Amino acid sequence: MWTFFQEHVLGMKWLNELVGEGLTRLGVDVTSRWGGSLQFFLYDVIKISILLCFIIFLISYIQSYFPPERSRRILGRFKGLTAHIISALLGTVTPFCSCSSIPLFMGFTSAGLPIGVTFSFLISSPMVDLGSLVLLMSIFGSKIAVAYVLLGLVIAVLGGLVIEQLGMERHLEDFVKQAHVPLAESETMSNQDRLHFAKEQMSETFRKVFPYVLVGVGIGALIHNWIPESLVTQLLGSQNPFGVILATLIGIPMYADIFGSIPVAEALLSKGAQLGTVLSFMMAVTTLSLPSLIMLKRAIKPPLLALFVAICIVGIILVGYLFNFLQQTMIF
Repeated sequence: MWTFFQEHVLGMKWLNELVGEGLTRLGVDVTSRWGGSLQFFLYDVIKISILLCFIIFLISYIQSYFPPERSRRILGRFKGLTAHIISALLGTVTPFCSCSSIPLFMGFTSAGLPIGVTFSFLISSPMVDLGSLVLLMSIFGSKIAVAYVLLGLVIAVLGGLVIEQLGMERHLEDFVKQAHVPLAESETMSNQDRLHFAKEQMSETFRKVFPYVLVGVGIGALIHNWIPESLVTQLLGSQNPFGVILATLIGIPMYADIFGSIPVAEALLSKGAQLGTVLSFMMAVTTLSLPSLIMLKRAIKPPLLALFVAICIVGIILVGYLFNFLQQTMIF
């Protein structure tokens, strides 16, 4: 039953066959490079769009119970390790990319929450949202998806703890420390209001995310049908012990969310790249994009920014090598 759900509900294998049959009837040879690329592109765009709308609607509905004011109050009740864990978990039901997470991070920090706790949120939010869990399950399976999310939460919690222990509050910009945003009560919403909010969020977020989906699927289609398997294996396969580091460094300058990076990772994996290597690429793209770092630099000083980047890079690389090791021992 679970295999059927994973392959035909989440993975939508029937859709791939339907697209292939439709193209064939239109005279397209799906066994050719161009035909195969077109089938890959149409199938992935339709599949991801369907899952994306459903996921955004569901998460937005859940998010309606956790507006910024309520999230601040929840985080303010906890101390120590528990606060970091709750902060990282709250990050899974908030915006889908790092740029949209930064204003919330600044608001939490201005409200007087410990800096380490807010960084646990900042790391977790773009890296391990609930949408990534569902999409990863649709492509890589439940074991990989759950392990990815759990390890992403570990990076977020440990990263926040390190920043807290080093006492990095002094490296916040003055305007953030002096803002003192009050912890206002959240507005009570009816169920109809929540459904309307979820619908609006779905529409708005999909419009923002869809261009990155098109680019990501397009790149994935090119890799899937045009890039020689030997080249991908040589650079990102087991033959290159530095493949994880290379994939992480390549991912940092790119800007996309989890939905745009998954098709690229799927194509790389099918061409012989190691599992941990492609997951490190995904984490780097979603967590350390240059636009988000530029925005973050406005709120924190260079030493804290450098520490944040270093923690994320080290954590992402370690996760990549761990997944590669588990893949070789046939756990996945």
